[in-house]
Amino acid sequence: MGCANGVACAAERRLRGITQDEFGMSKKPVDRLAVEAVLRDFQDPETGRGVLDMEQVRDLSIADTRVSLQLGLTSYVRPLWNETKADLIERLKNETGAEEVDVDLYEFDRKPQQIGQIGLTAKSVIAVASGKGGVGKSTIAACLALGLLRSGCKVGLMDADVYGPSVPHLLGLQGRLEVLDNKIQPAVTNGLKVVSIGLMVPPGEAVIWRGPMLHGAVTNFLRDTAWGDLDYLIIDMPPGTGDIALTLSQLLPLSGAVIVCTPQDVALIDAVKAIAMYRKVNIPILGVVENMSYFLCPDNGKRYNIFGTGGARQAATDQQLPFLGEVPINMQIRINGDEGKTSANFDDAAIAEHFDPICYSVVKNLATKHRAEPPLPSLTILD
Repeated sequence: MGCANGVACAAERRLRGITQDEFGMSKKPVDRLAVEAVLRDFQDPETGRGVLDMEQVRDLSIADTRVSLQLGLTSYVRPLWNETKADLIERLKNETGAEEVDVDLYEFDRKPQQIGQIGLTAKSVIAVASGKGGVGKSTIAACLALGLLRSGCKVGLMDADVYGPSVPHLLGLQGRLEVLDNKIQPAVTNGLKVVSIGLMVPPGEAVIWRGPMLHGAVTNFLRDTAWGDLDYLIIDMPPGTGDIALTLSQLLPLSGAVIVCTPQDVALIDAVKAIAMYRKVNIPILGVVENMSYFLCPDNGKRYNIFGTGGARQAATDQQLPFLGEVPINMQIRINGDEGKTSANFDDAAIAEHFDPICYSVVKNLATKHRAEPPLPSLTILD
């Protein structure tokens, strides 16, 4: 028996579980079990585990061929939020037959676990290192920390370059750090927590320490600082292959190191040595950054490869490492650093376009590693 009118027909089709598109073709509604199967298999970029089992999905709703849900992602992977959302929408459409998918993101709170034996609560600790001085390592470290912070991550920056602490100058920080309840209180600038020996000794005073004192200072910076809960602790390392890298490898498991070098051979030789050293102490290399890659003349727009170009990219390829990006010689970067306004690098689109991809690549590479090998939860062993 036919339907009396179109409204009645639509009602009857809904009762039968059938929808109809604009061409009159009948379609079955999306199966909830199929949607849940996709969500169970879809990996959270921080943990590498399924978002459904990790309880990061809420308000799942299915109406005919439309799926809507809320997906929780942590601030740790904030640079990947839009990409992750797009990936999930594509998978739901391809694997469930959904024609319309609405995914709203919200911040999922997952506290960092204590790492090492020093009480530090940070999800990733990243060393920014170089084989030699003068390659702009501290600028790259500060910009990596600032870029992650601006994207929405919780970030700390530790200046471990004890003999040449330049982070306070780059960020315009002055004064002395306070100690409350036997904890060093980090300086805070725009939400970035910073500790440096440059904020603990009088300006112009040289630090003349031997190895054991360096070890003690780095330990104090990590163990005795009120860092709070961090997504990332970025460590500006001293140049070379000295004691501090060994100290860090003994104190806590580092997520990895970012190697900074300039394109010319004399810098690349030392960078390769730094890579070899980090590999010997079992610290993963997250990638290589080529700083001072070229100079783009503002007067005529001509590019000058003052130190050569592409050397770091080739070194990364030779060492089978990710190449994170290149940063040119830029007068405004130098001016911002000299004036203590390194954060202004991200206010200029022409400069930010060099730093933003580096920040993204670091987070992306960590997420790729977690997806391939989901990290195991650490257990606190009580005596």
